[in-house]
Amino acid sequence: GDVLVSSRCSCLLSQSGCSFGGRFYSLEDTWHPDLGEPFGVMHCVMCHCEPQRSRRGKVFGKVSCRNMKQDCPDPTCDDPVLLPGHCCKTCPKGNAQMQTCECVSVFLQMVNKWKHSPAFLESDFVAVLTGVTDSWLPSSSGVARARFTLARTSLTFSITFQRMNRPSLITFLDSDGNTAFEFRVPQADTDMICGVWKNLPKSHLRQLEAEQLRVSMTTADNKKEEIQGKIIKHRALFAETFSAILTSDEVHSGMGGIAMLTLSDTENNLHFILILQGLVPHGTSVKVPVRVKLLYRQHLLREIQANISADDPDFAEVLADLNSRELFWLSRGQLQISVETEGQNSRQISGYISGKRSCDTLQSVMSSGSALTPGKTGGVGSAVFTLHHNGSLDFQVLVAGLSSAVVGMTIEMKPRRRSKRSVLYDITADFSATEERGSGRALGSCGRVEARHIHMLLQNELFINIATAEQQESELRGQIRMLPYNGLDARQTELPVPLAGQFVSPPVRTGAAGHAWVSVDEQCHLHYEIVVNGLSKSEDTSVSAHLHGLAEIGEMDDSSTNHKRLLTGFYGQQAQGVLKDISVELLRHLDEGTAYIQVSTKMNPRGEIRGRIHVPNSCELGSRGEVVEEAEFDDLVFVRDPAELRKDPHTCFFEGEHHAHGSQWTPQYNTCFTCTCQKKTVICDPVICPALSCPHTIQPEDQCCPICDGCFTGKQDKNADQEFICCYFEGDQKMHAPGTTWHPFVPPFGYIKCAVCTCKGSTGEVHCEKLTCPPLTCSRPIRRNPSDCCKECPAEDTPPLEDDEMMQADGTRHCKFGNNYYQNSEHWHPRVPLVGEMKCITCWCDVSLSSKHWQQPAKTHIFTMLLGIKCYINQCE
Repeated sequence: GDVLVSSRCSCLLSQSGCSFGGRFYSLEDTWHPDLGEPFGVMHCVMCHCEPQRSRRGKVFGKVSCRNMKQDCPDPTCDDPVLLPGHCCKTCPKGNAQMQTCECVSVFLQMVNKWKHSPAFLESDFVAVLTGVTDSWLPSSSGVARARFTLARTSLTFSITFQRMNRPSLITFLDSDGNTAFEFRVPQADTDMICGVWKNLPKSHLRQLEAEQLRVSMTTADNKKEEIQGKIIKHRALFAETFSAILTSDEVHSGMGGIAMLTLSDTENNLHFILILQGLVPHGTSVKVPVRVKLLYRQHLLREIQANISADDPDFAEVLADLNSRELFWLSRGQLQISVETEGQNSRQISGYISGKRSCDTLQSVMSSGSALTPGKTGGVGSAVFTLHHNGSLDFQVLVAGLSSAVVGMTIEMKPRRRSKRSVLYDITADFSATEERGSGRALGSCGRVEARHIHMLLQNELFINIATAEQQESELRGQIRMLPYNGLDARQTELPVPLAGQFVSPPVRTGAAGHAWVSVDEQCHLHYEIVVNGLSKSEDTSVSAHLHGLAEIGEMDDSSTNHKRLLTGFYGQQAQGVLKDISVELLRHLDEGTAYIQVSTKMNPRGEIRGRIHVPNSCELGSRGEVVEEAEFDDLVFVRDPAELRKDPHTCFFEGEHHAHGSQWTPQYNTCFTCTCQKKTVICDPVICPALSCPHTIQPEDQCCPICDGCFTGKQDKNADQEFICCYFEGDQKMHAPGTTWHPFVPPFGYIKCAVCTCKGSTGEVHCEKLTCPPLTCSRPIRRNPSDCCKECPAEDTPPLEDDEMMQADGTRHCKFGNNYYQNSEHWHPRVPLVGEMKCITCWCDVSLSSKHWQQPAKTHIFTMLLGIKCYINQCE
């Protein structure tokens, strides 16, 4: 049957949607719910974010989930199999042994894997904006080039324009011409506009994919100019390293275009694609001959003839074997590309070619772990670059925590051999050491960057290398990477804060390093973006996923942990987000420059790299507005509309407030209780404090249970020989003390009482497993509380236990798996709910004092599935 789970809609977002499992889904999205360890992805359950409309006309989302297994067709063969990621069994095709291996993969995935995958793959789009031609006279002579990047459900854009004043408003139009989104352009003195459209609805995502969206730009001056264009996908965006905007000398011509260009990887051939608008009048179906010219100061260098039409106005070509002069002019932005129609009423557009411009940031993090000879010095290098239209490359480099004085700072290619470095530009002369040992900065510009090197720079193929007196070849090294724009404006105006192991207290000799942009907006919300390099991968080879790092913010005084906040957990090399409920104390430390940002890892839970941050602000009263903590796209908190909450028949009314079904809260009458709403029924239970195994505990005034006084590592005293490492659990996003157990929290279902998680203090791992309910002898068991995991026999039906059942250790005993009972040493193929029998797995019941009844197979991977039950994988040869 169908299950309706109401979403909580955010008043902070311009678009409605559904919140489910800690993720945000746009209207009309569908997905298989992921309940995390140990349940995994429920492939036989399909959820749908259904659009609903309130009485006031407000659109909100409601989650509807249904079991699809009842719709599975009956297989036509005797032995159907279940393929990975499928719900229904199908008849086998091809190699049966391969299917067995896939079956093992499905089983282990459901038991162990914690899935982390974005809702949408990243895609690039482009638009050419020209004067609107709906009227008899176009409204502007301007031309703009807009590049869009779709990451999950957010669309970032970089727009450059010519022959018009700076626009004041950017409008996205849907397939019916209605306004889908508006962006107010901030005032600036540049021809670059950067912005983001967050949380696109499913309908607009489909229109974007189908190339049915348009974008418009208008000015607020007396001219009231407007230009408009269609958003399209294009294969050339991936390789583009040079570009040009083509404009006309005619006033209000409605003509324009863009050129996307790139160099061959080995030859000096210049590939280009032209996208043209208005050059051929609309309604002209015949091919029109054009001449494409490459010019230098109005002198013709090369010419290509082609034919275009109004229906197909773009084309691709190659200018082969550019000579050294042409490459030099290309690097300086002095080559001009022109397109001209032939005939009596010829029309022409042209523009200058330069390195591709965007809102992305050219940056590099240098670490000792990425040096030519990897090391662990705890030092850091941070660099930001700006490529100008004339080919000059500005750089700002900061180094800190080095083992000795800097003797070399170079921009290089990837070495062909370890002993053969390819140095392109030596910028050592621009470096100045500071008073602090092992620190300094370089500020300068490379004025003669070659065209080939501009191409490599924009393809992320160059590196920056730092040599020191003790490491004369390389102590720090980092790849110069283009960091995609994500809406964080601090990147445009501020330098990042370096993060180093030497800044941790006490200092950590690590091969990792990083830098971070941190800013506080007018609402006193903190925006952050962290980039790391050189973090060693975990040596743990288990199937369970572990966080690559934890980011947190706090004050420099290590004796106080009251103002320390966890920002986010992350994998890979990047983390970003917004912190909106910051304390007054932490904001004061940010203003005074006594705060830090820190990345901790499994190997260094008390901090692997750290940096001191100074963010001036006027937030004496703390954060303003909604109290929401947001970790980029994934961990949004949504507040449900109270009017819709009252109409829900499953809503609970308690202490004068309405609560959604499945929600959890702390009651006013006793803060040491936790209440849940289960279909109009309120259940309140006392908070059960976990047993703590850490040596030092404290009792916070605002909490019911004692907590560990920080996460410890290393020996705590002379007699201690155990490391105490806390665990970070993704479900509740909290640190858990070693040895503690808890029920996993899986939004929006709340706490799953049929599973228990444990923090293993020796490794910092979280291990979760399902609970096994005891066998019942009654015919009609009951569940006493809706939130209980196991059913019980009614008091009058519970037979007294026989003495031999209570006392005899070697008597008849059995195991329960699912709804079935098995005798000791009996073996079977397990059946997984909503999936079916897994013939690739064999389990047996092992509840005796010895395992003599059944010889355990050799050379198999054996693991404990549930209490008293062991399983092994049938080997795939």
